[in-house]
Amino acid sequence: MKHSHPAFEAVKPNIGSSFTSLKFLRNENIKSHVWHYHPEIELIFVCGGSGKRQIGSNISYFSDGDLVLMGSNLPHCGMTNENTNNDYEMVIQFKPDFLGGNFFELPEMQKISALLEKSKAGIVFSENIKKQIGQKIVAMHESSSLEKLVKFLEILDALASTPDYRILNAGKYYLQTQVEDNERINLIFNYVKDHFKEQITLEQVADLANMRVPSFCRYFKKITNKTFTQFVNEYRITHSLKLLAEQPLSITEVCFESGFNNFSYFNKTFKEYIQKSPSQYRKEFNFLIE
Repeated sequence: MKHSHPAFEAVKPNIGSSFTSLKFLRNENIKSHVWHYHPEIELIFVCGGSGKRQIGSNISYFSDGDLVLMGSNLPHCGMTNENTNNDYEMVIQFKPDFLGGNFFELPEMQKISALLEKSKAGIVFSENIKKQIGQKIVAMHESSSLEKLVKFLEILDALASTPDYRILNAGKYYLQTQVEDNERINLIFNYVKDHFKEQITLEQVADLANMRVPSFCRYFKKITNKTFTQFVNEYRITHSLKLLAEQPLSITEVCFESGFNNFSYFNKTFKEYIQKSPSQYRKEFNFLIE
């Protein structure tokens, strides 16, 4: 399904709870592929499986599950679909003031408050943290009332205390600041999402945004902190990672299936982003899962 701009998602807390905690078995989260946003902060744990995620202007590949934290109104899509092969997916959603307007200003909440500020750009956590916190999220989901809330705060505290994370978007990513920007940039994002395997020219996307090419280039860099070429290459390289890990294709086939029409340029770009060649990446990935 194609969307010209991210869909607003209305989130309702669980009955008897101040926040939402959901568990989806494989392929049950049918909305996850839709480009959407909501005012609630969202913590997602994917148990097992692999796939692509787009959070803000960052496109990346995950394997053996995922653990991400996304701030209010940060547009996102991906995570799970019929090809992810995950066991289940846990989704926690909460408003920044779900415990009162000043709760996270308390001295005891300083670390968590800093974590939530960083989440505005999207955060992905390391393998070890993913496994530890994943178990805690399941235990919290199965709890009730005050015990559930206490366990959730303990999860946030653990996430706020670890240095093992990566910020997904360089700089703060406030896509929601202007309605006009929101619609324009997401029209571009969705065009790339649907056409990355084809040749995409600056003239095409500038026309799509109703702008001249120089103005579009400045605009896109200002919004996303990367050039349009970097954005498209990142999308294509992320797709190639998934193919290298999951499909028995030759490196040349992966190159063209990912939207590159020049093998040398694919190899060069792959090394720039991944710091290793496609063949080396596949070899190391296969070694890790054996």
